[in-house]
Amino acid sequence: MQARPEMMVSRRSIVEHPFGNLKQWLFGNGRFLLRQLKGARAEMALAVQAYNLKRAIKVMGTHQLMALMG
Repeated sequence: MQARPEMMVSRRSIVEHPFGNLKQWLFGNGRFLLRQLKGARAEMALAVQAYNLKRAIKVMGTHQLMALMG
């Protein structure tokens, strides 16, 4: 990374954006509502699924997404 610092700029803009959105949108204060690893995994899985669906609707539109779903 020291040899190519522009790689970190690219990584921040591509990879960390969804995680930042999820943390702000879902967790608010950065904590899970459910306890234990199983509950936290389920909560994170639901949050990621909702985020991906929301992004797909925004990118493709509801009509095209519904057509692809069958």
